[in-house]
Amino acid sequence: MKVLLVDDHPLILSALQQFIEGFDASHRVVGVDTAAAARVQLQSHDDFDLVLLDLSLADADGFEVLVEFRSTWPALPVVVISASDRTSDVIRALDSGAMGFVPKRSSTEVLRDALGTVMSGGLFIPPSLLGLDRDRLLDPAVRSASLLGEHAQPSPAQQVTSLDKIGLTPRQSEVLSLLLKGLPNKLIARELNLSVETVKDHVAAVLRALGVSSRTQAVLAVSQMTQSKT
Repeated sequence: MKVLLVDDHPLILSALQQFIEGFDASHRVVGVDTAAAARVQLQSHDDFDLVLLDLSLADADGFEVLVEFRSTWPALPVVVISASDRTSDVIRALDSGAMGFVPKRSSTEVLRDALGTVMSGGLFIPPSLLGLDRDRLLDPAVRSASLLGEHAQPSPAQQVTSLDKIGLTPRQSEVLSLLLKGLPNKLIARELNLSVETVKDHVAAVLRALGVSSRTQAVLAVSQMTQSKT
């Protein structure tokens, strides 16, 4: 796995690079300290598997960089590494396309779990933000996006008994499945051989059926349904 690590703090950059490469000999980390240097790397090399992005960069707003990277390289997952652990920042990052959020105060085990979850197609939220311990995190029944379910607090209008009862068409169900994997509309369109406008219509219909207004809320709603069946 080849990782692009973007962080303007030299000590953190070095520590994360050593940990990730030490975790698996096949892992290679390219570290840069600015958004501009990250762009150069991504434009020059098409073999990156993952981006770890700090939100606090000297030359750019981290959220703007996140949106840019997800739009320009939609197939490349981005995990946010941040000194912040505010819920509002987590939600904003996920709504902007991040596949995971790891506070810098997290343990190395949490970072290892985040990398594994995202590279297997899941969405990672740190267990410390959800009140879960590590044993609970490692339970397959509550990993990835499903971690969010029992902790979500949707309004009554957002509560849905089960996916079977919300009346999605087969195509809408396919769109929802890809949406839950964090794929943007362009990539969903490519996967299903549809136009982007058609995908937008399907996504809007799925969100209406779930009673939510964003992709992150859709993950929460579906996760809650999954939890209710266990």
